[in-house]
Amino acid sequence: MPSAGTWDHVSVTLIGSDGESEKTDLDNFGKDFCTGKTGTYSMKTSSSLGKLLLVKVEKDPRLFFQEDEWYCSTIEVTTPEGDAILFPCHRWISRGEYVELRGGRAMKFLEDDHPLLIEHRKKELTLQKSLYQWKPLAEGLLHISSFEHESELPAEIRFSQAKAEEMKNTTRRLGMKFKFKGMVGSTKKWENVEDLKRLFNFQKTPTSEYVAEHWKEDDFYGYQFLNGVNPTLIKRCSDLPRNFPVTEEMVKPFLAEGSSLMREIGKGNIFLYDQKKLDGIPTYVYNGESLTVTSGLCLFYLNPENKLMPIAIQLHQQPSEKNPIFLPSDLETDWLLAKMFIKNADTLDHEAVHHLMNTHFMGEVYTVATLRCFPVIHPLYKLLIPHCKSTLDINIRARTRLMGPDGIFKISTTGLEGTIEIMRRSLREMTYSSVCLPENIAARGLESIPNYYYRDDGLKLWSIINSFVRAAVEYYYPSDTDVCKDTELQDWINEIFTYGLLGNKASGFPDCFRSIEELIKFITMVIFTVSVQHAAVNSGQFDYFFWTPNSTLLLHKPPPTTKGHSSMETIMETLPNVGETVVMSVLINQLSGEYSDVVPLGQYPEKRFDEPELTQIGVILAPDSPDVQLLVLGSREEMVQWDPDRAVHMRPAHKLQFNNLAL
Repeated sequence: MPSAGTWDHVSVTLIGSDGESEKTDLDNFGKDFCTGKTGTYSMKTSSSLGKLLLVKVEKDPRLFFQEDEWYCSTIEVTTPEGDAILFPCHRWISRGEYVELRGGRAMKFLEDDHPLLIEHRKKELTLQKSLYQWKPLAEGLLHISSFEHESELPAEIRFSQAKAEEMKNTTRRLGMKFKFKGMVGSTKKWENVEDLKRLFNFQKTPTSEYVAEHWKEDDFYGYQFLNGVNPTLIKRCSDLPRNFPVTEEMVKPFLAEGSSLMREIGKGNIFLYDQKKLDGIPTYVYNGESLTVTSGLCLFYLNPENKLMPIAIQLHQQPSEKNPIFLPSDLETDWLLAKMFIKNADTLDHEAVHHLMNTHFMGEVYTVATLRCFPVIHPLYKLLIPHCKSTLDINIRARTRLMGPDGIFKISTTGLEGTIEIMRRSLREMTYSSVCLPENIAARGLESIPNYYYRDDGLKLWSIINSFVRAAVEYYYPSDTDVCKDTELQDWINEIFTYGLLGNKASGFPDCFRSIEELIKFITMVIFTVSVQHAAVNSGQFDYFFWTPNSTLLLHKPPPTTKGHSSMETIMETLPNVGETVVMSVLINQLSGEYSDVVPLGQYPEKRFDEPELTQIGVILAPDSPDVQLLVLGSREEMVQWDPDRAVHMRPAHKLQFNNLAL
């Protein structure tokens, strides 16, 4: 790790069941603690220490050298009897500070039997609960950590200095390019679509170029509701909603020859997208007028070519003369505007709920509960902390850049107040089954719809994570009784239920664990949420959002209330102006950026487990071919085969990261 070394004195005291050693300086010839270096030292004691319990590490100044924090990864102690005991550290140690490290096998609360270890465990949790405290994000919303700025975080859960600088430089470079072209802060409207393509002079990907060329096409529009960045809202339609009076005559031209709407519903070929939760949401006041967000409905048809096609759009919940049903046979720009307003609502819901709240903020709930309720020796701390250690840092930054006084949500169609209300409503509706992928897919009736790559690859990854979690959990919890008796575990799930779900029993989230199976499922969901699910809703944002007409957080003009009166000029006036587009584009670039310290899903670079059984059960091997990834679970092997022919569609999956919440 960059700058991990130190010139200061480092000393160690070994603490055993029968006594402790003298404080011993670790001092070999030359500089001892260089970045990336492993040092070996011998310590002698005047008498046996008995069972080795703790290692006390201290760092003191050397002469007049400036303070430099030291990052210690692990200490391994080989006893006179030949036992090698791992003492994980994985933290920065400051001058004048000392840490006491637990070593050996991961231990649950009832397994600690030495008074010194019981007291050490109690003091550690007391300290952690005083350091990591809860506060509500807003009235009626889940709780978050109480830290106001990332600089307040302990160094080991902050971004590395190199990562933070990399993020700043990426944003600065793109911002300078826009500024040089006079786009930053410009209130000028885009003149036409070709004018808008000037953005692509700065950055593009094969997928973003594809989006810019095909965004108007109905089959690509439908495809995005299955495999874009918000793929969990569309559902199979068994009955048309009463407030969406689509008739046979309206949609007959878009169905298979000789078929009917009722017949296609019976075959399971009709799907519905419904944003009723946005009805009545407060909106942004722009130049003295409130903008309009649509709580619309969109009907899709899976045609004989297995393409999902939009066939009817109603932009508000209640039908009326000023709320017509738009059809593909309408004036091209009328139909295009209707699709754009549905996508605007979808983008707002995606950013506020499915990206920010469901992965980032719920990930923060899991993280804070883990840091408060589990000592570092607990097996579930060791299992979970690599997945969430940078979550607090990125979330504090996100709250400033997205929800702060100058945040992006302030200039979205709903504004900050409306965005918070969307999150509030969504939290009330959140269910446990909706965040467990197999149940989510089944509840929406999408088990068999073709070309649903999010489902296909997501279910494989859910199964693999579940197998990995099962191996770890069953090793430490041989019976349901072991689960019930783990008071630290029960405190953990209770805090998640209380501060994340606000005690909402209707959500179906557990408030305690009674069995091994319940625990395995929940841990699977947590790891899946902060890795796979976050990758699905985050990593493709640049690809799908950089072309503003395809997806945008802001639309200026109100949606059409009649047909036949729009034009491309209407569309350009509806889109964000040049300066607003630049602000959103820079943010999207940062959110989807690839950074140098990415850890692939399934790799544990920090050595925390000392048990051979645990160190062998989870390794993802990445062969030379990027199209294949292999997970080895002990003697079991599962293949995840990416199809190269749909690589453009699988860009988010190719970016799966171990800790995606750290971007």
